[in-house]
Amino acid sequence: MGWLTRLSEGLAKTRERVKGSLTRLVSRGPDPAVLEELEETLIAADLGVHTVQRLMERLQSEPGGFASAGPGAGRILAVLKSTLLETLQRCEGRPLEALVEQGPKPFVVLAVGVNGVGKTTTVAKLAQRLKAAGHKPVLVAADTFRAAAIEQLAVWGGRTGVDVVRHQHGSDPSAVVFDGLAAAKARNADVLLIDTAGRLHTKSNLMDELKKMKRVLARELPGAPHEVLLVLDGTTGQNALSQARQFHEAVGVTGLAVTKLDGTARGGIVVAIAEELKIPVRLIGVGEAVDDLQAFRAQEFVEALFGPAS
Repeated sequence: MGWLTRLSEGLAKTRERVKGSLTRLVSRGPDPAVLEELEETLIAADLGVHTVQRLMERLQSEPGGFASAGPGAGRILAVLKSTLLETLQRCEGRPLEALVEQGPKPFVVLAVGVNGVGKTTTVAKLAQRLKAAGHKPVLVAADTFRAAAIEQLAVWGGRTGVDVVRHQHGSDPSAVVFDGLAAAKARNADVLLIDTAGRLHTKSNLMDELKKMKRVLARELPGAPHEVLLVLDGTTGQNALSQARQFHEAVGVTGLAVTKLDGTARGGIVVAIAEELKIPVRLIGVGEAVDDLQAFRAQEFVEALFGPAS
């Protein structure tokens, strides 16, 4: 199954919910209640209040507006897609492969995010993608507060033939980062991918620990980390937006990876984050397989989210 098909299937719940409202809107004509239903459906899909407001204003400014027969489903869908595409194209980030290709060596990626978003898996898949593209990655298991995370990354490393730098469970995460960077330099690695904790089981604050890692990296390699990649779970909707705000304020997020978009009716959260925070979206994921993590492309996403106009 091709990527576009998997993406389309993954976003099916969001697409069907919106199309149901469109069908009712067209069949019942210029009914304010149905128009309100469409607005509520778009907000429920987590497209973001600002984006939805702009969309509704555009729909009502259409020739004839909703005063008479109103525009047909095809026209409504076209306005919806063009509005979302404008927002997303502004935040269509350059693929990480391109950043690594053109950036300093080793190119350091610090992956952050709360536990349960698929951060460790995303980092491992990214390592495999970069290796397939001809780069030499090194993985760092800096989530030392979860023994399972260390083991999971080690298993992925063994499976893909990528070196993994790790310490014992409970070690200082910044010490692992220090050793990981030294190993990447010694092994002439192209890219260093660092998996971090999503919460700490000590009195330390998570954001303080991440800031400490950034300081260690910057001290040992000026300019590092070159990418602070925030991994978000697309099924959490507005919680993902809240997390994005918090991490961005604390550690300066430079790119986003949105996972678990398959099977959620909240696929529009990517739009809401792009609208509010203007952070480049690098990657989206719709499943467990390595190929289910791909570079984000605005046009593909909008087509998969709403399908062809009809």
